Amino acid sequence: EVQLVESGGGLVQPGQSLRLSCAASGFTFSSYAMKWVRQAPGKGLEWVSTITGGGRTSYADSVKGRFAISRDNAKNTLYLQMNSLNTEDTAVYYCTKASSSPASQGTQVIVSS
Repeated sequence: EVQLVESGGGLVQPGQSLRLSCAASGFTFSSYAMKWVRQAPGKGLEWVSTITGGGRTSYADSVKGRFAISRDNAKNTLYLQMNSLNTEDTAVYYCTKASSSPASQGTQVIVSS
């Protein structure tokens, strides 16, 4: 059974940073491209970033230069380093296989002064 458990969210002020983690189990993590998506209050899902099994990355324009996706295949863990956060980054963040839709709890990020 595929399990993805996100953590690391919280309440921060604009300009601050957070690091999200996603613990994966139930599948061969290193073989899959993974992505982060987010859902802001009252809005639909928005793709944030993808990383291939080999480490190639891509980012939405809205986060490029501020966010960094990474993975530790030995630990079956996906990360999202988020810097220079602003209020528009407020959302629930989910990790998924690149070809899938979110099916986990996600982690809440609130950016507010």
